[in-house]
Amino acid sequence: MMPQDIHPIAFVGAGPGDPDLLTVKAVNCLMWADVVLHDRLVPAEILALAPQAQLISVGKEGFGPSVTQDEINRLLVETARTGARTVRLKGGDPAVYARLAEEVDAAEEAGLSYHVVPGITAASAATAALGESLTKRGRNAALRLLTGHDMKGFAEQDWKALARPGEVAAIYMGKRAARFIQGRLMMHGADPATPVTLVENASRADQRIVPTTLSHLYADLSEAELNGPAITLYGLAPRAAQAAAETFIEEAL
Repeated sequence: MMPQDIHPIAFVGAGPGDPDLLTVKAVNCLMWADVVLHDRLVPAEILALAPQAQLISVGKEGFGPSVTQDEINRLLVETARTGARTVRLKGGDPAVYARLAEEVDAAEEAGLSYHVVPGITAASAATAALGESLTKRGRNAALRLLTGHDMKGFAEQDWKALARPGEVAAIYMGKRAARFIQGRLMMHGADPATPVTLVENASRADQRIVPTTLSHLYADLSEAELNGPAITLYGLAPRAAQAAAETFIEEAL
């Protein structure tokens, strides 16, 4: 059975960018799609899996030119109502900072059914690149997924809780908010030596990893000149760097 025979709309996670990290279900949806409404950062290699489909870019860019959410909702409903098998292809996982709820609301209000195909989110891909774990016994029993900015500007968080030793957070869209995040955390008592790692283009051939510490976050980010999408992993260092630091501490003692 074709994956969209039951529902006219599929919200599909394209993962972090490496086509090999797509789910089988995501590939099937693309193979049978008539129309694909895709994010700006979905790579050509993934779009090539739907050669039969009409491709419509509905990308958004932080602080840059973007297709409005109202326009995306309109296109989604309009396309599905023609009877076309419609895929809304979102980078990462559709349910993580991808406005899935707003588009689902639009589909339901139009009387259109849908299904959601999850994808690998950037936090998972970036942490895998470090050889690290998002959770670890004895270190962090919780994980926070945060956004660097919201509709009002830089996003406020529970900084006091985040500043506690051992906390781990994956910060999406955090490049422009780096100085703000750094200042808020240190103001609330976070250790300046807390490891922070920036991962640009996680999982892709041009992936870059920039390890730093909270006190050097803004300076190292500026020096790195990251142009692609990047996720900030607060409380995590690349595994090799972490092991070297622990060895140095043990020898010093």
